Amino acid sequence: MTELRIDDPGDAIATLLLAHGAGAGMDHEWMGAVAAELAARRLRVVRFEFPFMAARRLGRRPGPDRMQKLLERFREVAAAQPRPLVLAGKSMGGRVATMLVDELDCLGAVAFGYPFHPPGKPDRLRTAHLEEVQRPVLILQGERDAFGGRDEVAGYSLAAQVDVRWLHDGDHSLAPRKRSGSTLAQNLGQAADEAAAFCRDLVARTPRARRGS
Repeated sequence: MTELRIDDPGDAIATLLLAHGAGAGMDHEWMGAVAAELAARRLRVVRFEFPFMAARRLGRRPGPDRMQKLLERFREVAAAQPRPLVLAGKSMGGRVATMLVDELDCLGAVAFGYPFHPPGKPDRLRTAHLEEVQRPVLILQGERDAFGGRDEVAGYSLAAQVDVRWLHDGDHSLAPRKRSGSTLAQNLGQAADEAAAFCRDLVARTPRARRGS
């Protein structure tokens, strides 16, 4: 089992399994800040790393793993977590979470900054599974995200179960420009509010027998 980082408030309503993106691991400042915000809202947040990022701790510099390997690691960690469980991730980690949401024993998925397409390549969409997903998915997206901004996403054909919420002037990490009048802390706080409300709603409308608790 991979090493974990766990933020446990002690009275959690659910476990949120939070995967990192392609560029930074589970100990990155952004990941720690989001985990703390979510834990303050009664979520047990579990962070883990994909194999390529764990290898970087040993001095190697591999690129991101192929999708099959990412999926396998996510499945491995999810299987050991208490229920009720919500899958989540930043960027690439959020994409993997949404690809597994209908497969694993979970209530739904949250993506922080979903990579709808590579920057500058709007024709290379990563939305096929989001057009057919059956379980609830919450996407928390910066309005000017280079991986899919507000105007672009409005034209996508996403399943009714996909709810996209927008963070004011946010980039791919939800950070706004100074001139916007908003701050990263404010956007992360709003994102945590949205994610926690989403999780509370999932738990409230799930029969107790299915929660596994």
